[in-house]
Amino acid sequence: MPAWWVQSRGEWVLRSGPLADAYADRSLVTRVGTLHADHAAKGDHPRGRSTSSSTLPGLVLRMYQHAQLGRGLHIADIGTGSGYGAALLALRYGNDHVTTMDVDPYLVDVAAQRLAALDLHPTVLEVDATGPLPGEYDRIVSMVSVRSIPPSWLTALRPGGRLVTTITGTWMILTVTRTPNGVVGQVERDWAGFMGARSGPDYPPSAVDFGLLAVVDGEHVGTGRYPVIDVAEMPELGTMYALAVPDVQHRYRRARDGQQTAIMTHPDGSWARATAYGTEAPSVHQGGPRRLWDMLDDVRDDWARRGWTPWLGARATVDDDGTIRLTSGAWRATIAASAP
Repeated sequence: MPAWWVQSRGEWVLRSGPLADAYADRSLVTRVGTLHADHAAKGDHPRGRSTSSSTLPGLVLRMYQHAQLGRGLHIADIGTGSGYGAALLALRYGNDHVTTMDVDPYLVDVAAQRLAALDLHPTVLEVDATGPLPGEYDRIVSMVSVRSIPPSWLTALRPGGRLVTTITGTWMILTVTRTPNGVVGQVERDWAGFMGARSGPDYPPSAVDFGLLAVVDGEHVGTGRYPVIDVAEMPELGTMYALAVPDVQHRYRRARDGQQTAIMTHPDGSWARATAYGTEAPSVHQGGPRRLWDMLDDVRDDWARRGWTPWLGARATVDDDGTIRLTSGAWRATIAASAP
């Protein structure tokens, strides 16, 4: 991996070498928007979200451990990225047992070339993994997150096969197995976050004007019960909130003077902005049909009352349409199937 992107002072900056950096246990962003680091010049500063990376090696191995891989199994590696994971799989389990796929044609081509240079030749395919998968597999391991389980993954999963993925908007690692009684499994007592699966060259642009929401007055103005936090970066609480209120987008900023601002928006038009210094009670502006910050405070109340995080270790069942149903004692949650 000759080049990658890092963020410095709010903008993306190109980096390359030394080799030791590529072997560090950290994720390296290789593509921002539609610009891959391989194609960039030193003065380029692309805008937008990261769209591909080389996942930190420790997390790659954790996902493979959750998959319970073994010799003789046919493995689907979803999200080729730099090809690092495919290289590990092909080296250990053999070229004929590994299919790696990515939606990005350049990533597929360059990964195949770099794998071949190491005398590794797994099947490398350009595939939109949210659609049909090419073949059937004993193990499906996803290095991208999905909103719910694509039905095509269930179709491609052989009897006794095991599937491992993360769920978009949460920090859940879900492992399920196809059994005679359905697709069942659990949320691992572990967590991880991956980029969301995409079907095109970039994620759709956000219709939300976060600059406007940072200053506009809300229809409802009040005081929050808890300090401002960057909820999207809090695995336990952030996941509980995402299960209670799916599809919320988050923005968080900490100013030089210590002021914290958190903004949340939902596709139904609801929004909230909370601002405070340190641990003081925040001033909260909210608008739209629902009060998103009040709902976050309610989730924090529930979390505090429970004293534990019910989704960790929860039992999971997956319907044919990809709906995920979670249970842990009396606790229940449903992750509805994504629209086709």
